[in-house]
Amino acid sequence: MNPLVPVKVIENKILLIRGQKVMLDSDLAALYGVQTKVLNQAVKRNERRFPSDFVFFLTKEEKDELVTTCDRFRRLRHSSALPRAFTEQGVAMLSSVLNSERAVDVNIEIMRAFIRLRALLSTHKELAGKLSELEKRFEGHDEKIQVIFQAIKQLMTSPEKPRKKIGFIVKEKQRGYGRVK
Repeated sequence: MNPLVPVKVIENKILLIRGQKVMLDSDLAALYGVQTKVLNQAVKRNERRFPSDFVFFLTKEEKDELVTTCDRFRRLRHSSALPRAFTEQGVAMLSSVLNSERAVDVNIEIMRAFIRLRALLSTHKELAGKLSELEKRFEGHDEKIQVIFQAIKQLMTSPEKPRKKIGFIVKEKQRGYGRVK
């Protein structure tokens, strides 16, 4: 079965704000096929289901930064309303207040996107940890490795002063005596 909304589309709408992965109300409304105003009214009617760790309003500075850095948020530039940011738990709670079939299907895909991102971040953290371990393990080895390379280079280069030849030198016989000097 093809998903209603591709996971990649959803992943591109997940933002990192205040150290949390969130989705903005306008993006969620577009995915659910409702107006942002309708989505926010549903949240207002069910405020108790949306504590501050599930949803929060962006500050004016955060909104301005989004407008400046992301072209898709240009429409927010002149809006007086501050957008709501929904954490993963807030998005999950939306499925209980938006009862359309589309909302349920889209919500499932959004949850899959969050899970996939969490797995990717976990993998990156593992790799970062292993890299840090390697750095610690080989800390101080740079100097030792350089000393080894210098020793090898010295062995490969010819000596600076000529060595004495080893062996016998045969001189030609001189006339008259038959002796070798």
